Amino acid sequence: MTNTEPMTQRVELATVRDQLAVDGLITDYAVAVDDGDWTAYRSLFTLDGRADYRSAGGIEGDAGKVAAWLAESLAAFPMRQHLIVNRRVSFGVWEHDTGDTARVQADYVNPMGFADGGDGPATPDFVCGGRYGFALRRTDDGWRLSEVVVQEKWRRLPDGHPAPVIN
Repeated sequence: MTNTEPMTQRVELATVRDQLAVDGLITDYAVAVDDGDWTAYRSLFTLDGRADYRSAGGIEGDAGKVAAWLAESLAAFPMRQHLIVNRRVSFGVWEHDTGDTARVQADYVNPMGFADGGDGPATPDFVCGGRYGFALRRTDDGWRLSEVVVQEKWRRLPDGHPAPVIN
């Protein structure tokens, strides 16, 4: 009888490594948006990568076009903090092993603050939440986003009134 335990352990280790890499990529996405690092944002995508922010009042397009729109739209909110939680990761399967594609469904809460010119911490002027759908592909440079779809579910201003779209 053949011992398949070492092979199984290698496959499980590879899956854990992929899980950590995918999780890191999603975190890098949130940090790039929050920090306004649009070069880093674009580098997270495949060459044909696209993003769709239409449910939040935005645009859909290639990563470069969307990065330019985000830079302009989010300039009014120097304080941003994406909290991306409840991440569900599923990998494509290729011949019974983890493949080269993945999907992530994750919820988000995003407080943002307008520029106030003060020296103290900013208070969120606007908070929104919803769900991201991420599609990822393994490339020679590691995991990259091939698609990001934002499904905004709610938004509010501190006084409880619905907020206008950000564009």
